[in-house]
Amino acid sequence: MEKKKTNTKFIIILTVLILAGGTYGISKYLHSQKHEETDDAQIEKNMNPIIPRVSGYINKVYVKDNQFVKKGDTLFTIDKRDYQLKIEEANAAFVGAQGSFESAKEEIGSALANVAVSNANIQSAGGNIETAKIRLGRANSDYARYKNLYETHSITKQQYEQALATKQEAESQVRILQQQQNASSYQKSAIEAKSRVSDKQTLVAAANIKRAKALLESAELNLTYTVVTAAIDGQVSKIDIQPGQLVQAGQSLFYIINNNEAWVVANFKETQLNKMVIGQKVTIKVDAYPDYDFQATLTSFSPATGSRFSLLPPDNATGNFVKTIQRLPVKISLDATNDPEKIKLLRPGMNADVDVHLK
Repeated sequence: MEKKKTNTKFIIILTVLILAGGTYGISKYLHSQKHEETDDAQIEKNMNPIIPRVSGYINKVYVKDNQFVKKGDTLFTIDKRDYQLKIEEANAAFVGAQGSFESAKEEIGSALANVAVSNANIQSAGGNIETAKIRLGRANSDYARYKNLYETHSITKQQYEQALATKQEAESQVRILQQQQNASSYQKSAIEAKSRVSDKQTLVAAANIKRAKALLESAELNLTYTVVTAAIDGQVSKIDIQPGQLVQAGQSLFYIINNNEAWVVANFKETQLNKMVIGQKVTIKVDAYPDYDFQATLTSFSPATGSRFSLLPPDNATGNFVKTIQRLPVKISLDATNDPEKIKLLRPGMNADVDVHLK
């Protein structure tokens, strides 16, 4: 019997396939020793939310969907009439507070002047009392002498009565002057008490001025907030506001995306992290632009796995626990050597393939 002829073509093809598969497998193995890769990665950029600081109705919108803007460009304005009225109200309160303060200062000045007058009156009354007491002493001496003379019938009764009247008049004058001095002292105390009240009123008026000034400045500041401007250079997202629409302070309306800076967040399996360290070089391919390799650097590791930041984080304390490999977000910053125009083309959320160079 003749032996079957060996199929040389088949052997050659099989040999080539085996060699190609082996070469590919060896190359992949060698590559895996120096690289860690993942396709679970997305482009990220700063997305600045546009949030009005005051409430009101939209007056005019100056931008359109996906428009590029510069820092300081007006995005939209809010009807400012209500805030202008608040400025006028605050200004009137400020002027009124200043008037109250000036009035309180005038009352203090008047009280101090009255205190000075009272002090002068008290001093004058004190001097008059001393003079009257001297006069009273002389009248008492004269009366005592005239009384002895009258008892010895050396003078007439008229002379005696005249000395007595002079003595009584001097005593009355001293009492009147003492009463006037007491009245002046009482008036001084009352004026001083009123001065203390006016001083407290001045402090209250000064505090009211500060409060009214703060309210005025706040009203003026709120008026400036009716013009909403771009905080950065970038591209606006879809504009979901229209003139006449009511917006609330703190309400997020749309976004400005900063196209000049981008980075990648790659979710690596926990089993891939043992050889990865900060500072390692990274090559990134973006699905939208496969012909360009972006150069980057591993910047930081997330403090927890991605599932821990979810709305309902997993609880492994249940009885039906099944172990699953977790993924950890890793931040990768694009290098400055990349083409800036290419970075501007990137959009947040784009998919990317990440290759970390371990060695």
